[in-house]
Amino acid sequence: MKTIPTQIPEVLILEPRVFTDDRGFFLESYNHKAFAETANITAEFVMDGHSRSGQNVLRGLHYQIQQPQGKLVRVVVGEILDVAVDIRKSSPTFGQWVSCLLSADNKRQLWIPEGFAHGFYVVSQVAEVLYKTTDYYAPQHERTLLWNNPDLAIDWQLTTEPILSAKDQAGQPLKTAEVYP
Repeated sequence: MKTIPTQIPEVLILEPRVFTDDRGFFLESYNHKAFAETANITAEFVMDGHSRSGQNVLRGLHYQIQQPQGKLVRVVVGEILDVAVDIRKSSPTFGQWVSCLLSADNKRQLWIPEGFAHGFYVVSQVAEVLYKTTDYYAPQHERTLLWNNPDLAIDWQLTTEPILSAKDQAGQPLKTAEVYP
């Protein structure tokens, strides 16, 4: 596995070794030992999620203020622009964001540790996103950061108006959002 640093040191792009032949391919999407040795990721994952979204759907920016979740995100169909925002008030990178194109073709994964808001925009006609989390979904603790917050100025690389849920339309600006200490 290859580890690619981002502008925020805790957020990592991970490229698995892919073995291909005329039958197709094989890769290890997760190996606890390899993640610990190569990327220093020792998180215990407790839940897997799978979402399917159409083109121009934007999901996020989500986080849980209690029971925070680290996420290991990958795409098995299509392509997304994946975004992580540091919302740890005591962090030197508070309010900064990183993005990465994840696709079924590039097979990259993004490691987003606890303390970050997460969202993605579907670039392809459809995308299926798989993610492992370090804690369980707790809707009572879920919060949404405003996806188009001018203070963040995230470049979503939009080609048209995004398709949003009511929850995502009602996200909070960073200035008033509940964040981590």
